[in-house]
Amino acid sequence: MIRSELKKDLKRAIEKSLKIKVKEIYLEHPENPEFGEYASNFALVKFKEIKSKMPNLTNPLDLAKKIIENFPKKDYLEKVEVFAPGFINFYLKDKIFCSNLKKILREKEKYGSSKIGRRKTVIIDYSAPNIAKPFSVGHLRSTIIGQALYNIYEFLGYKVIGDNHIGDWGTQYGKLIYAIKKWGNEKEIEKDPIRKLHGLYVRFHEEAEKDPQLEDEGRKWFKKLEKGDREAERIWKKCVDWSLKEFDRIYRILDIKIDLTLGESFYVPMLKDVIKEALRKKVAKKSKGAIIVEFPKEKLPPLMIQKSDKATLYPTRDLATIKYRRKKFRPHKIIYEVGADQSLYFKQMFLAAELLGWGKREDYFHIAHGLILLPTGRMRTRKGKIVLLENVLNGAIKRAREIIEKNPDLTEMEKDEIARIVGIGAVKYNDLSQHYSKNIVFDWNKMLNLQGNSAPYLQYTNARAQSILRKTKEKIEGFDEKILKEKEELQLSKFLYYFPEIIEKTAKNYSPNLICNYLFELAQKFNIFYEKLPVLKAKNENLRKTRLALVKATSQVLKNGLNLLGISAPERM
Repeated sequence: MIRSELKKDLKRAIEKSLKIKVKEIYLEHPENPEFGEYASNFALVKFKEIKSKMPNLTNPLDLAKKIIENFPKKDYLEKVEVFAPGFINFYLKDKIFCSNLKKILREKEKYGSSKIGRRKTVIIDYSAPNIAKPFSVGHLRSTIIGQALYNIYEFLGYKVIGDNHIGDWGTQYGKLIYAIKKWGNEKEIEKDPIRKLHGLYVRFHEEAEKDPQLEDEGRKWFKKLEKGDREAERIWKKCVDWSLKEFDRIYRILDIKIDLTLGESFYVPMLKDVIKEALRKKVAKKSKGAIIVEFPKEKLPPLMIQKSDKATLYPTRDLATIKYRRKKFRPHKIIYEVGADQSLYFKQMFLAAELLGWGKREDYFHIAHGLILLPTGRMRTRKGKIVLLENVLNGAIKRAREIIEKNPDLTEMEKDEIARIVGIGAVKYNDLSQHYSKNIVFDWNKMLNLQGNSAPYLQYTNARAQSILRKTKEKIEGFDEKILKEKEELQLSKFLYYFPEIIEKTAKNYSPNLICNYLFELAQKFNIFYEKLPVLKAKNENLRKTRLALVKATSQVLKNGLNLLGISAPERM
């Protein structure tokens, strides 16, 4: 990749000019294409530091000029210039971008991929719903962000393991067992298990507000479950089985593929060993009958891993999970896609893992996504205040169907399938196009908006490109990329060249919204190109073939990018 070569050349030029060692070089794409394809602000950032050693320098612009005096001539470079107040700008030769069209058409769905993750394993912990609760809009973010990152890391050559760490253990399931025994009918529950179980869970908390002693009943039933009580285990196992069937159904709708589904209960047999190891290594200590991990130098509150009554907690199970994953998979990194309200907790967990000798804190990363909120505030499962994800998806598909209906060339079956693809894509993109840290207020009109910066806009742009390609039977071979001279052609071809860089940047920042931003801008550039320059009616055969290659390459990159986001791109809309 030329970007990597350019960084090395710039690093050598800096070191030769200034007689210093440089650790890292940063390059950005100037917003204005008139300032080249890449720019470095090294002279601006380092001027004060370097001036103390080189007093003859008067300003960052002088420093930038001194650096480029030692920049080597390269086949890929048209020119190197400096701009006030101290930028170094690089202009690549047009042939680089034009030749890239052939690469896109040759590599097809592999364009943008790489092997930078070769021999490295990444575990992504995502979705992680709790059993016996409906799949709400609140589960959407973790599920689709996690899946997008899975796709991206796999595209970059990593061995990726997606782990659905479902919540199936804890006092809340003692409460649910009590509610089933007290008010439930298992045969009735089986007819519509998730809705009935959720209703019983809500009822328990309503009744507990009137009679707080019910909380003790819930704790008693969970204690029975922990000790292997047959009746408690039987009911709990049914709740798990009912829930997994429902989760799989929703995952099929969303086209989510997860490698492992290991609930918290899977790690229960490992908890004693984790506690013993923590005590043996003096990472944990006894405190008022409980066992805690303290972090005095880090100014973090202690992490309890065993209560005074010997009961374990989910931090104990999470530590056991880390130990199991490291031993079985030897991961390069473990990524947790969990809400921002758990940020403090994951700081504690990662530090505890480091103290236990299970890698460095940097080996773990928490993608602290914001919440999806109701207009009236946060969703509350205990209160029954949720928006079911399936209702959102069905609503999106219905609205998409109304738009697809306008195309008289599609059969009813085609309209149904395209509406499904477009509707679900719209919901996913609405989330993925925003940085994961942001809170999103749930709004039907906003979430299901099929105009502007949305998946349907990108899908329609791809369908437009495919429509152009369907109108010609000629093979796009032997085209002359040197013939591209118009501004719209060159800007589009240059932007296609940046796609592999965007994928790597997305993985580095755990931010699928970067791909969304890129695809939206790509679609805009393509539509400007299409509206201003004739393709099928280009003035000669060479130009027509080359512009068709540009159309086909754009369609391919749009499809590749959307596919990484978990969104399909129909060829007709």
